[in-house]
Amino acid sequence: MTNEELHDLTPAYALDALDADERRAYEEHLAGCERCRSDLAEIGETVGALGLAAEGPAPPEALRDRILVAAREEGPSNVVALRSRRRLYAITAVAAVAAVGLAIGLTVALSGGSSSNKLAASVSVDQGVAQLTVTGLPAAPDGKTYEIWVIEGKTPKPAGLFSGGGKQVVTLTRPAPDGSTVAVTLEPGGGSDTPTPPIRVSTTVSA
Repeated sequence: MTNEELHDLTPAYALDALDADERRAYEEHLAGCERCRSDLAEIGETVGALGLAAEGPAPPEALRDRILVAAREEGPSNVVALRSRRRLYAITAVAAVAAVGLAIGLTVALSGGSSSNKLAASVSVDQGVAQLTVTGLPAAPDGKTYEIWVIEGKTPKPAGLFSGGGKQVVTLTRPAPDGSTVAVTLEPGGGSDTPTPPIRVSTTVSA
């Protein structure tokens, strides 16, 4: 892939829409590309903040059908065209998020299995110290970590790292006021300054 093609993957990466090979190539490129890091941070702030909105209008049912029909019409021989079309969908999706505040990745619904395997999160606060309990998150891949964010209004603030896997109880590194949102994203090892979509799980702090 050329540098320009890798630049074009930024919106799709932000929306977790790349296949494994594309993701690996993009992440290798990202490590040395200031332009892509800047673009990704801007997209991540928009998607992360809007994805954490309490409510948002649901995308039209017809959108999914139109995308599936277009993908089928591409046919198996037009792999390059299909990838280009998918990236266009990703860019369009970012614009849609900015326009209507779609909640991207806010709720992850897992069906089947025992209750211990279902994704769930809760926050308890005792004398100002907040603890997040998470179940159902797989262990973070090598070189990655889960990062906790406390969101008041539209500003996510980092609040701790953990590895995932099984049931995790993590003490937050900052207060989580009543009414704030606590969310979890998957980040590079060592954490990030801004959340990388999609949000894996989130919960609202209540008294």
